[in-house]
Amino acid sequence: MKIAVAFDHRGVSLRVAILEALAGHDVIDLGTDTDAVKIDYPDKARALGEQIQSGDAERGVLVCGSGAGAAIAACKMTGIRAAICHDLYSAHQGVEHDDMNVLCLGSEIIGPSVARELVGVFLAARYDGGERYAARLVKVAAMEKEMKGG
Repeated sequence: MKIAVAFDHRGVSLRVAILEALAGHDVIDLGTDTDAVKIDYPDKARALGEQIQSGDAERGVLVCGSGAGAAIAACKMTGIRAAICHDLYSAHQGVEHDDMNVLCLGSEIIGPSVARELVGVFLAARYDGGERYAARLVKVAAMEKEMKGG
């Protein structure tokens, strides 16, 4: 699977663990690799989202300090379904029921071991495609389309 990954300056502390969890996948590394320079999470969210929108990546992992800013910014992009998941259930259920394509993590909330587990569960999950889940995604897509002009 092609996975885009991006970190702001606070998220970089989980970089090694997440890249380890992505071993065996085709990784598009959008940086950053240091906390010496302040990097704004919206910039990383945009870069990662564009990789998914273009089809260059199937999913993404986006890391900032809390995960909140990354998720908020990523969800502003058409077709990006991002969520903060700091527990295993949300990491797989978000994919299975909601076709989540971006996992957002907070480096100040979880440590490397949990990050590796979450990434593994996220990547192993598959969208269920059931009728009620698909109907909900149609509603989400309609909201995106209606809100574009606003």
